[in-house]
Amino acid sequence: MIRKYWKYLRFLVIPAGLLLLTVFLYKLTDALSMGVLAEWLDRWFSIEYSSVDADGTEHIIRSVSWENVKLFFFEATLTLILLFSWLGIVIFDITRQRIRRKHSHEIAADLQRFLLADEAVPLEIPQEDAEVFSKIAEVRLEMAKRSSMLKEESQRKNDLITYLAHDLKTPLTSVIGYLTLLRDAPDMPVRERAKYTGIAVKKAERLEELMAEMFEITRFNLTQIELQPEQVNFSMMLEQIVSEFEPLLQEKQLFIKANISPDIECCCDLDKTERIIDNLIRNAISYSFPSSEIHISCNRQDDNVVLVVSNRGRTIPAEKLERIFEPFYRMDSSRSSTTGGSGLGLAIAKQLIEVQGGTIQAESQMDTISFTVKIPCKKIV
Repeated sequence: MIRKYWKYLRFLVIPAGLLLLTVFLYKLTDALSMGVLAEWLDRWFSIEYSSVDADGTEHIIRSVSWENVKLFFFEATLTLILLFSWLGIVIFDITRQRIRRKHSHEIAADLQRFLLADEAVPLEIPQEDAEVFSKIAEVRLEMAKRSSMLKEESQRKNDLITYLAHDLKTPLTSVIGYLTLLRDAPDMPVRERAKYTGIAVKKAERLEELMAEMFEITRFNLTQIELQPEQVNFSMMLEQIVSEFEPLLQEKQLFIKANISPDIECCCDLDKTERIIDNLIRNAISYSFPSSEIHISCNRQDDNVVLVVSNRGRTIPAEKLERIFEPFYRMDSSRSSTTGGSGLGLAIAKQLIEVQGGTIQAESQMDTISFTVKIPCKKIV
């Protein structure tokens, strides 16, 4: 019954209990002080004065000093306010520290599960922690994306090394076989000997290309690119590089149609720019339709040299077009020992272009692939 009506009775019980406790403490203190407290209160709250009757009799009159009572209660109130204020501050700080410690432990446990155990975000998150978990979720998502990209790139790299190692065996076996044949048949006709020698040389050259690709794989992204800018006649350099591809073009039955503006001067890194152009032309040759034409144009626009290399080849889907500049990425999973590449040519070209402050873009539609390169002409510091 009492428990049922406690929410009402507490307004009477608690004050009455405090009053009784105060009286008890007063009596106890007065008893221990042997009446000193009562005597002090009597002197403090009462005043004495004498009064003379008509017959000349003097009387001592005691009365309450209301001024002293008001002053006492005023001072007592101020003291209690100070004490309760200090006590409240201390209790509040202790309580807040305990809540913070508890909250910190809970958040730490949630974060540990969230980050290490890869669990989902807790369903009930305090409002003040929502932004923290939101930012951590974004970071975890970005880390997952990067981890996935690294795993995919590592897998492509490992697969490529496996392919290259396998491909090394094919030309090496051919070279050994033809050289053994030439050694064991000293009386072989000159024409046949020249044929086998030519095949052996060609296989050895392919072996050299594969070794260069493997070296490129190990070197890619491991060295710091340092620029050595110099004044270059870009037009002459481009014409020279194009002419060097004539034997390979004849072998592939391809043609190059060049439209190069004369005397384009540019301050750039000669070796790296030649590497860019070489990689783009080789890529065009590798992915051109037989007996097709490769178009190369070069002109100056404002402060940039604009180079466009386009060829007729199978249209690259949009989703693959975005990835052709990724290291070790090849559009075809199949590869042969005669045409397979490391998938680094375009990635290296892009990196060498960007380190010189330029850009490269790829477009593909209606069986045409085009690469547009812009390289600043201003001097590189």
